Amino acid sequence: MCGIAGQVFAAADRTPDVELLRRMTAALRHRGPDDEGVVASGPAGLGARRLKVIDLAGGHQPMAGEDERVWTAFNGEIYNYRELSERLAALGHVFRTRSDTETLVHGFEAWGLDLLGKIEGMFAIAFWDRAARALTLVRDRIGIKPLYYALLPGEIVFASEVRALLEHPGIGRELDVVALSRYLAHDFLPAPHAMLKAIRKLPPGHWLTWTDGRVKLEPYWDLPIPGAAAAGTAMRLDDAIERLRETLDVAVRDHLVSDVPLGMFLSGGIDSSAVAVVATRHAPGRLQTFSVGFTEPSFDESRHARRVAQALGTDHHEEVLDAGAGLTLVERLPDILDEPLGDGSVLPTYLLSRFARRSVTVALSGDGGDELFAGYPTYQAHRIARAWARVPRSIRERIARPVAERLPVSLDNLSLDFRLKRFVAGIDAAPIERHAIWMGTFTPAEQLTLLTDEAIARMDSAPSWQSLHEVAARVPHASELARLLYVDLRTYLGEGVLTKVDRASMACSLEVRPPLLDRRVVELAASLPDHLKLHGLTTKYVLKRALARDLPRAIVHRPKKGFGVPLARWFRGPLRALHAAGVPAVG
Repeated sequence: MCGIAGQVFAAADRTPDVELLRRMTAALRHRGPDDEGVVASGPAGLGARRLKVIDLAGGHQPMAGEDERVWTAFNGEIYNYRELSERLAALGHVFRTRSDTETLVHGFEAWGLDLLGKIEGMFAIAFWDRAARALTLVRDRIGIKPLYYALLPGEIVFASEVRALLEHPGIGRELDVVALSRYLAHDFLPAPHAMLKAIRKLPPGHWLTWTDGRVKLEPYWDLPIPGAAAAGTAMRLDDAIERLRETLDVAVRDHLVSDVPLGMFLSGGIDSSAVAVVATRHAPGRLQTFSVGFTEPSFDESRHARRVAQALGTDHHEEVLDAGAGLTLVERLPDILDEPLGDGSVLPTYLLSRFARRSVTVALSGDGGDELFAGYPTYQAHRIARAWARVPRSIRERIARPVAERLPVSLDNLSLDFRLKRFVAGIDAAPIERHAIWMGTFTPAEQLTLLTDEAIARMDSAPSWQSLHEVAARVPHASELARLLYVDLRTYLGEGVLTKVDRASMACSLEVRPPLLDRRVVELAASLPDHLKLHGLTTKYVLKRALARDLPRAIVHRPKKGFGVPLARWFRGPLRALHAAGVPAVG
């Protein structure tokens, strides 16, 4: 796991600024505290900070092939690197290390961009081909690892985080008002937007080539979504369960490759429990699991994690948090997040990462299960909304809104008043707008009252949910559920959930791997019919059935809670002074 950065000029007679590259990589030290490297090759310069996980002695970066024609700087893990290394050795490539980085170098030499279809992993990669004078940037299929870039006159600069790019004096700090509007709508920044106008985010599943100042951006993978008719086709439940169990077994086993101590996050929810079930079968020795709890009962799920740990026999570690931990961390948020992210669970994710890092360097997580198997309550709500729409509007207006408005405000996690008020707010909208209302914060109408006239005038168009419509338009023939899952996978998961996990864990120099987002699991989940994901109002139906023999029934069927944090209580109590001083709440 690493942080990468680089600078490439279009003119062959220009040379990179090595001191600039050192400052950029220094800004990423938290991502890789174990090693650093900077190299200049013609008009290109690459830099890397390394967290040693695979081949501790031999994985120094940036790394080149035998003739130093191709160089790479790489952030992530390639889980099938051993298999690929054997194939490349058979083609005549000579390996000097046991690292997955060298597999990428020789793989790019042998196959070029076709390499991307052969690798399984999470990654943000920069390849510099000296002979072709071409830079290639690649981001993994789902967006687990970040990669930003800026195009300057005759120059491209890239890095794992915005903070590193801002070391370059030529990158302006003008706010991108369109990006601000989309953040206000969604609580995250959909790719390719970054909060600054000069900077762009490489979208997941894309590669970018930069040759002599010419840019080309192309997708290399997308989620295979069946059409609406196929989404309702019959598939035997037993067959789906067996395929899912087999695929999870392979994916989790591959994610356990490590030369350093490895454990996993355990919440007691179905997703992390699914990963833990398989990991305990394949992990060398007794699997270490980690969870955090809260002193506020409605947010505390530690007892569920303990129950799963006991059932699976893991070496379980637990830490209980209070507002004191929150106070310390809120003050650190600007150092952890160099772009805004409206997800309060970044706080417990950071605290859990810090806790786990005392014992391990790598942790598996359960991220992705909700977007793959329809786990969020919003998917149930859409189904209810379709039935509710058949009720005469006059009756709906007399019942739902008055009831929602009269409910007392509760500070509990996912309280009834919160869910009902959110449901009513979006009930009459079309599916994509309804989904945006339920998942986001400020509607376009609300933004018009929030933003200044000057800010609105700087936008190309009025505030909207255009970014979600653009994504949904890629799968026009999908069923409603499949389209919503696709939108969430391509937006909320990649640029919200995974951004949160990456920044929180990397701030602690902890590598987090999500086996449920292995390509093979993702593609299998996408191929399953809707009724095996959302069965009536039962979410994650096939996943729950697949785990029924391995976990206590109460764990498999308990309602989803989410990784919440009691911010409302904290900011009305122990953190009141901090809030009054002007530090904004998250989420």
